Order: sequence, then C-alpha cells, then structure tokens
Amino acid sequence: MTGPRRLEQVEADDPTPAEGQVLLKIEHVSICGSDTHLNFEPALPEESYPLAPGLPCHEIAGTIVESRNPDHPVGQRAIILPSFTPSAGMTSGGLAEYITAEKIIPIPDYGSTADWVMCQPAGTALQASREWGISNDKTFAVLGQGAIGLSTTAIASRMGARRVIGVDLEDYRLEKASELGADVTLNADRDDILEAVMELTGGEGVDCVVEATGDPDGINVALQLVRKRGTIIGFSLLTGREPTVFRHQEWMRKEVRILPTNAAGARDPVAPIRDMVRLRDRGWWDPAEMITHRVGWDQIPDAYEMYADRSDGVIKIAIAIE
Repeated sequence: MTGPRRLEQVEADDPTPAEGQVLLKIEHVSICGSDTHLNFEPALPEESYPLAPGLPCHEIAGTIVESRNPDHPVGQRAIILPSFTPSAGMTSGGLAEYITAEKIIPIPDYGSTADWVMCQPAGTALQASREWGISNDKTFAVLGQGAIGLSTTAIASRMGARRVIGVDLEDYRLEKASELGADVTLNADRDDILEAVMELTGGEGVDCVVEATGDPDGINVALQLVRKRGTIIGFSLLTGREPTVFRHQEWMRKEVRILPTNAAGARDPVAPIRDMVRLRDRGWWDPAEMITHRVGWDQIPDAYEMYADRSDGVIKIAIAIE
C-alpha cells in the first residue's frame, strides 16, 4: 500500500522463519473492515507509506512449506495470524506469496482454504460469546451486519438466544442476518431503532448489545438500547480522527458492563479461531456462508474498493493468491 486507496505490486525478499515459526505459502485471504477503515481509506501520515509488504490484510490461510516449529510440520494447512506488537501493530500481511508466523491454527485437509479462512473473523465473534456467557437467557441487539456482526448473529442464535435483533443500513445484509438466525431485523435508515427495541423488550432494553458498526457514535447508541446492568460487547476500532463524546452519566446510571473485543491483542488469539475451525468441521456452522465474491490476485485493488464502498452486495471476499 503506497498511498490512500492505492495498492501496487512490488518485489520483496521471501521471509525466513525464526525459531518457533513456520513459513506459509499463502493460498487465500480475505478483507476485514479494519483493513479498509483504518488503513485503506484514510490518508495516513506521509511517513506511514509504504506499508510493509502484504498489508493491510490479516485473514490468511495456506500451506506450511518450511517449519521451525515441531508442532506444525511441512505440508500442514493452516490459518495464521500475522506477528503483532502493541507498539507497531502488524508487521506483515497476507497480500503476498509467503508469510512467517508463530500463531498457527491447523485446518483439515478437505475443502478450500478460501472457505476455511472465514473461521478467522467468525472466531473473533466466538470469543465475544465467552464474554457474554450463557445465551439462552438473553436477548441481543447486533449493531452492524458485516462479517463480525453476522458471525455474532449466527453464533448467538445457535447458542439458543431468546431473541436476536439485527441492525444495519443495508437491506441485503439484513436479509443475510435473517438467514443466519436473526429473529428481527431493523434498518437504521428507516426504523426508529430505540423505539423498536423498547417495544420488543417491554421497555427494558436488551440484555446484550454487540456494537460492530465502525461508527464513532455506535457505543452511545448501544448505551441507549441495553437494559440496566446489561452488557455491551464492543468490536469497532476507531481512529483518533473520529472523536467520540461518551455518554458517561448514562453508562453510570445504568451500571452497564462494556467489554472490548480485540482479537489481535487478546490473551490467546489462537484459541477462538481454533475452536471455530472445530465447530465448522463438525457441522455446527459454516462461516463460508458469508462469502459473496471470489477473486484473484489481479483483482485485489478492485476488491478493496468494493469492500470499502460496500458495493455489489459485498459481505466477504475470498481472494486467491496465485
């Protein structure tokens, strides 16, 4: 990435795995909302460009071709998580032929890595379910029905939620939410969300709001919708250019628990993705249902434009690295 909304092909040295790492030949990747919202769309400081080769992209699957980790042999297929530090963030990405990594999630030998890589974003939503706890006594409002919101909708529904309310601005995403288990869908452009949620919950609000909109005011909308002593799960990653005036008194009066979910910085970011792979393997839910587009290497710039603009009914794009 050499500038705002500008991706260029370059030649770079193949990486060399360190002790405990593997070298993965990348086969398929996908785009996350954080890739476009935080990196692709905004004009970053001039000194930020170019980004390291392969960025911005962190949903990655392929086959191990060299290993310095005895638990992960050559030939094993895997989802990997790029190296991440709190100070520098990700230092490598998936828009490349090869990548080294120490965070490795084996995947079965059957099926396309394009489908298995969808367990990465779905695993992030699975992690959130461990924060909200038992589901069958709870009502949910899921704000934003992109990949994370849809995954959360699917998981909450399959875990027996009393009711799941899906909210988005796009009707096609709300249709997908209904397919994946939402009991009610609301379009925030047309519906009065607060009025509708209060009517559905007898004026109390929902037990859990999942905020996955990417909107700076999303957390405040969630505060309005959640019941007293309820829970908000926060997924949105905002930049410093998008200040939020937090409704502190409303939070205090309601005694709401707010839990941020950030997979890359989690204590064990591998575990929920590994568990999502196992759940897909046994047929509990297939996150590949979210794929709407499959493209190749030459279409990567167009794919990022499509994802950033939410055009052509896009939800998830599987990109073949060839």
